[in-house]
Amino acid sequence: MKEKKIILASASPRRRELLEQAGLEYEVMPSSVEEQVRFDEPGLVVEDLAAKKAEEVAKNVEDGIVIGADTVVALDGEILGKPKDDEDAFRMLSAMQGKAHTVYTGVSIVVKENKEKKEVQTFSVGTKVFMYPVEEKEIRAYIATKEPCDKAGAYAIQGRGATFIEKIEGDYNNVVGLPLSRVYREIRKYLSPSHD
Repeated sequence: MKEKKIILASASPRRRELLEQAGLEYEVMPSSVEEQVRFDEPGLVVEDLAAKKAEEVAKNVEDGIVIGADTVVALDGEILGKPKDDEDAFRMLSAMQGKAHTVYTGVSIVVKENKEKKEVQTFSVGTKVFMYPVEEKEIRAYIATKEPCDKAGAYAIQGRGATFIEKIEGDYNNVVGLPLSRVYREIRKYLSPSHD
């Protein structure tokens, strides 16, 4: 069986880095789906958005594995996406400091063969993250770096945001933006033996 090409339906540099880390070759075809929240449950929110992204890109693929993903943070019943501005980032980080929150990443994998959908899998993974108490001046200094501006929950665990994190329970890569080991397990049957 010929190895299928992997198409990442995301412009996220973090997701690209994770696929590279796994030694997977891929193409990037970012989705233009508007990120509208239609559910209250964070797992359903990210699964819905990931599926929309993967399906939109899969329409233009004849053969391949299309991977769509979306990440949100859930804190005390509130779903936190990317901050609108610096004050929104400050609000999010202030609310999370000294507490635990859960990062949810939804993934949708659409396998296409001869222009037909062969398989569709959609799932979400949650990782619990515990944040240290953080002073206002530390939060403001972090926001000034602009690192939080395009991150769900306004921080990057793989960047300076790591200094705020006490511990995590679950998949670290999921917090970065893609539960890599789970994704790999779902797609490996379509990869050449060199990846086994």
